[in-house]
This record gives sequence, structure tokens and C-alpha cells, in this order.
Amino acid sequence: MQTFKDLLDSDRAYIFDGAMGTMLYSKGIYINRSYDELNLAAPDLVREVHSEYVRAGADIIETNTFGANVNKLQPYGLEANAHEINVKAARIAREAAGDRALVAGAVGPLGLRIEPYGPTSFDEARQMFSDQISALLEGGVDLFVLETFSDISELHQAIKAVHDLCDLPIVAQVTIQMDGNTLFGATPEIFTSRIAEWGADVIGLNCGVGPAIVLNAIEKMHALTDKKLSAQPNAGLPRDVGGRQIYMCSPEYMAEYSRRIIQAGAKFVGGCCGSTPAHIKMIADAIRQFHPRTQQVSVAEAVKVSVHELKPPDVTVVPAEERSNWARKIARGEFVTTVEVLPPKGCSPAKTLDAIRLLKDAGVDGVNIPDGPRAQTRMGAMATAVMVQQQIGIEAVLHYCCRDRNLLGMMSDILGAQALGVRNLLLITGDPPKMGPYPDATAVFDIDAIGLTNMVNKLNHGLDIGNNPIGEPTSFSIGVGVNPGAVNMEEELRRFEWKIEAGAEYAITQPVFDVQQLRDFLKRIEHCRIPIVAGIWPLVSFRNAEFLHNEVPGVHVTPEIMDRMRAASAISKEAGRDEGLKIARESLAEVRDLIQGVQVSAPFGNVKYALEVFSVLPEFSSQKEAAAPAA
Repeated sequence: MQTFKDLLDSDRAYIFDGAMGTMLYSKGIYINRSYDELNLAAPDLVREVHSEYVRAGADIIETNTFGANVNKLQPYGLEANAHEINVKAARIAREAAGDRALVAGAVGPLGLRIEPYGPTSFDEARQMFSDQISALLEGGVDLFVLETFSDISELHQAIKAVHDLCDLPIVAQVTIQMDGNTLFGATPEIFTSRIAEWGADVIGLNCGVGPAIVLNAIEKMHALTDKKLSAQPNAGLPRDVGGRQIYMCSPEYMAEYSRRIIQAGAKFVGGCCGSTPAHIKMIADAIRQFHPRTQQVSVAEAVKVSVHELKPPDVTVVPAEERSNWARKIARGEFVTTVEVLPPKGCSPAKTLDAIRLLKDAGVDGVNIPDGPRAQTRMGAMATAVMVQQQIGIEAVLHYCCRDRNLLGMMSDILGAQALGVRNLLLITGDPPKMGPYPDATAVFDIDAIGLTNMVNKLNHGLDIGNNPIGEPTSFSIGVGVNPGAVNMEEELRRFEWKIEAGAEYAITQPVFDVQQLRDFLKRIEHCRIPIVAGIWPLVSFRNAEFLHNEVPGVHVTPEIMDRMRAASAISKEAGRDEGLKIARESLAEVRDLIQGVQVSAPFGNVKYALEVFSVLPEFSSQKEAAAPAA
């Protein structure tokens, strides 16, 4: 029996199998269960699919383990069975392959976001890949197929995991969109170069699109590398027919394009979603006499003219002091002041703008515009921020959350904010819809605040999320949220460190009612300190204090403050309000020397009340005295 390395050295083209999920579905397995579990629950059925592909002419069959990692098995309660599922899958495929085909261990993405776009570290991702790969090795695979990756950084960790454990060949395949780039924007020039550098034996494409788009990309990739290429396209894009997703490419069509793909330079072809043994048989019959096209262009020459460096040429990053007045004061270590004002509930901004006009008159540095806080429906934060800056002339600090937009939508929004003159951002993950009045609304959360911070930092360096140049860089002041009173402080600190690593330049805290808690937190971040803007919320009543303490995540009102608000509110509404204002002033005065700014919330939109908190600051008390009439 030939090894995969023998196949690499030969002049022939070779054939991978087609879709496993499509075949299992056609045999009556519903999509609401784990197809990977069938290696244990229905091994004969899995073996039958493998055998059909071998009989159709496949030279390499893939194990039924695309989603057999701990994270993807967890929703089915199968994470404890991950090792057994992978070992069994490899042995089933080996039985079906016999001496007629090689067995490739199939490894797909983890199904979670890794750094810099999510909370899972590279090391954690690499370990999860290693767990699956070691089990497939135990089962006896001949090579590994790492497939359907959109994030090439995640693919890199999978390649490293294989190299850590063995020297078996690696076929590394990404999935592309209709434009020929990955979902994260990596072009064929970029991902071909990177995967070659990382040591894969074969670089390829699978899933995502049909054979026509794959052919275009293979033609580009062939000019960039002397590595062998592979292609396993879907049987076209699915169409909804009577409520079912039907793939429309016929076996004849797939076979014809497979010939073209081989002629364009690929050595391995097969199928992905929607393909069947009938497709593979037609492909096998069509390409037996074909050989991959030999390399015509010097790899070094092609890469030299095509691959974008991670830092694009001729891009000057805008210094922090030149991005905005807010950014300038933070960069120089000056104290900044801002008031948080919610966007209007309806479509008329007049009342909100009138209130914010008071902030400018008072000399406040900026106005914070929250983005759907507590999953409430209000006017868009970006639209509000633009009106504030254009009509009033005070800088906005735009909160921007990940809940409501996918990756592409966020990229578009951020570029639009730059064009509209918004320069100060507070990047947050966002409250889940279940907190708001529309709990059935869906959330997106393609990335979290860490990933969003990394995205904006890249834009500030002239790169999109796929490391492609965008031309003129953006010039945002990048802020993030942090909670000194987090229940899981170790996790909060870890995420804060990652936010700084991703490019955060300042942080705004949750409302602070426990000064000692803030002091303790500041001590714990001395090793990664960036300017901290403390959140201050002037309470208006005992009921307000109860609400914040019990119903707003991350806010802790101390028992002492609760007692003071209870006693004052029992006297009168006005007494409760005055006590809340007194507490806010005391808190600000006590932490003034520990922080570099303050964000005061305007309870129920009462900007005048929020402004009264600033009276303990020397710069505001002197203004007040200057404005007072002479005796």
C-alpha cells in the first residue's frame, strides 16, 4: 500500500471522498444530533458511507470527526466521549479503506473564537486540537486533513498540534467566500503564503462555495507556491426547495470542473457538502488521465509581488495626541470628565441634545453614548454621537457593542464612524437580549470585546481583520470596559490583560460604590496599567440603589451605602436624592488621585444632577466660584 508521501511524489492526480454529513442525512439521520457520535452509536452506517466512497474511486477517505472536538461535542453532552469517538472513527475508516485507500484524520475548527478575536488563547486552542489529534493517531490514520477553516490563526494552532505529536503529512484547507477571500478577509495570496510557512504538505480549499469559485482561487494559489494543492468544493451553493437545502451541482458538472481544477495546478480533488459517491465516481472517471499543471512562476518572485506584509507600506499611524481632544488629554496624563447620557427612546433627539448642551457649557470633556444598554431599544448610539458632535460641538465617546452585528457589519460600522468624525470608542461585548424587553430577540456575538479591540487596533494600523491594507488608517482612541467588582476576578483580570494586549488605550469602570474595592483592583493591575476612568452613579433613592445592586450585572452597592440611602429616602424623596449626591461626591473625592478620569451617569436623563457631582473637582469648583455673582 502506498503512503501519502508516495502520492505527493508521483505525477498523478488523486481523489478525496465527498460529504459525510450529506450521506448520513440521506440515510435518515436528522441534523439535530451529533453526527460524530454515530461512530459509537451506528458504526455500521458510518462504515457503509466510507465503503461507498472507496468503491466510487476515492484514494483518500476522511474520518467522520469533523466536529469531534470537546467544544463542539459539549452541547450534546458528549465531551467526555471525545477520545473514544475519534479513536473509533479512525478504526471504522481503516476497516472500510482496507488496502484500497488511505485514511485521513479529519479535524475541523473548534467552534469558538480564539485570540485575538475571542477569549480562548492560542495555547488552549492548540491543546484542544492536540487532544483530538492524539486520539486519531491512536486509531491509526495515515495523514491529517485540517479543513473548513476561516481563521488562519486557528488553523496555525491545528498545524502546530500535529507537528507536536507526529510527522504525518498535513493537508491544510481553508474555506473561502464568493469574493475568493476567507470570512476574515484573508486573500489567497495571504493564506497560501502563511500555510506554506507553517509547514503544511498540501494547501487547499474546501466547503463554502462551488467549483467555479474554487477554480479561480486555485489559479491564483498555483502561482504563489510550490506546495501541492487540493480542492474539495461544495456541490454548488444550496437552494431552498420545499424547506430543504438542495445542492444543485450534478456529478457531471463537478467532474468537468475537477478536470479544470487539476489542469490549473491542483493535485488532489474531491467534494464537500452536497457531494455523494455518484459525484466522486464521475470525478474519478474524468481525471485519471490528467496530471497537475507544473509550476510556471518562481515562487519567490510571485510572493514578492503579491503578498501583503502585516504592516502595510506607506501607512503612518496617527499618534494618540492627534486623534481627538479626549485622546490628547488621556495621552498627556490629564484628568478627563464625561457624562453618560442615553440615546433618545424615539426618533426625536431634541430633548437629549438640549440636555447635552449643558455639558458643553459646563466644560465637560465628552459625553458617553451607550449602545443599547441592558438590551433596551433606543435610537442608534452612532447616530446620536454624530448629531452630538455636529450640532453641539462636544466630543462623543461612542459605546459600541458586539451583540447586534456580525463581523462584516461591525467592520462597516467602524469604518463609517471614522468617515463621520467619531474618534472616541468604548468597545464592549454587550448585554444579552434576555435582559431587555424583547427576550426572544437573537444576539450575534461573532466576536467579543477583545476581538473587537483587536479589529479596531488593526484598522488604526491600516489593516482589516484579514490583514489586508485599507489605505488610510483609522484614528480611534480605543477604550474598553472593566469591572473592579467582578464575581470572578481572575477571569476579569485575564480578559483585561488580553484587551490591553489587543490595543486598549484606556478603560472605563462599572459604577463604583465601594472605594476600597477599586483600590484593591488598581493594585492588581499595576503590571498592566492603562488610564482608568472611574464610573460614578449618583443614586436618587433607596429603590434606585436596590435596583442597581440586584438587577444590573457587575454593580455592587455596599451595605453602608444601602443603609444611608434607606435612612435618607425614608425622610423624603429630596433627602434621598441629596444623600445620593453626597455619596457620589465623597466617592469621587476619595478616588480622584487614583484615576485619570470620571464618567458620571445621568440617572433618568437628569444631566443637571450629574453635573453637581463634579463640584468636588478643583477645575469645576473654581468655575462655579467664578460664575457666582459678586456680593
